[in-house]
Parts: sequence; structure tokens; C-alpha cells
Amino acid sequence: MTDESGTELWKEHQSAFDRVRAVAVTVSEPKPADWIAEQAHVAGNTARDHLQRLVEMNVLRTATGGTATRYEPDPLYTRMQALRNLLDDRTRDDLLELRGDLQEQVEEWQTEYDADSPSDLRERAAHADTAEATREMRRTANDWDIIAYRLQLVEDAIEHYSDYAGSTPAPA
Repeated sequence: MTDESGTELWKEHQSAFDRVRAVAVTVSEPKPADWIAEQAHVAGNTARDHLQRLVEMNVLRTATGGTATRYEPDPLYTRMQALRNLLDDRTRDDLLELRGDLQEQVEEWQTEYDADSPSDLRERAAHADTAEATREMRRTANDWDIIAYRLQLVEDAIEHYSDYAGSTPAPA
């Protein structure tokens, strides 16, 4: 299958709105409507209409600065979606086990690098002896940020499990 046939299949099976949404919710930095339109294979005006609707739905938000309106995922929407996915895929016991796994990973990095946080590790990377050590420490700091964010989500899901999942947790 070529990229062109993949694009045609995507266009055939997904509405223009779904394609715009799929592109817009995955950007890591704010993007203008024309860029999203090109990636979603829709006209610029079509993308702008759908992007505005997604902003009204609190799925996206607009970014200030620059000459064109730029769009990015709404962080609150993104967080709620991640919580929903955790609750849909796991029981409370699974979440407790996941929290333990994430905490264990953080503890390993703390021990390995003698650092208390990702920012502490980045500071240490600035004084590493080799370029490879610097790159490795920066990669680990980025991974640590992701794990820390995920750990916050898991802890939120555990703390509010009965409210979010609509069930009462089993006694400990």
C-alpha cells in the first residue's frame, strides 16, 4: 500500500471533521489552520470551520502570538481523556499496581543518577563528561517528566476511582 492509497482510504473512511480532529489533537505545539488543513487533506476554510467547532467543544484552544490563529489540544480535555482511558482499561487494583511500577521507575532514576527530579537531572547533564552521557541524561529527564505526569494521572484515578468509575472500591 502506498502513502497515496492510504490517504485515499483515510479520506474515504473518515469525515473531514474527524481528520481535522485527528490531526489537531496530536500536535505537540500550536499549529495554524492551513498546516492542519494540509495534514488532514481538507480545504483551509473547512479546517477553520471544524477547528472553531473543536474550540467551542473545549477539545482545542487557540494560542496567542504570531499573525495566524494557531490551535493546540486543550490540556484539560487531554487530561480528562487520559483519565477516561485509564478507568476504561483498568480496575482499581490494576491502577495501584501501575502506580507501584511508575514509582519504582522514578526511584531507580533517583538512585542511578543521584537526582531528585527531572530538572535536577538536566542540571547534572550540563556537567556530564561526555556528549553521550549528556544525551542519555536528557533523554531520561524527558522520560521522567512523562512518568511523573502519568503518575499524577494514576494517583488522581485511584483517589477518585469511585466517583469517576461509578463503583465502590474494594476494602484494602
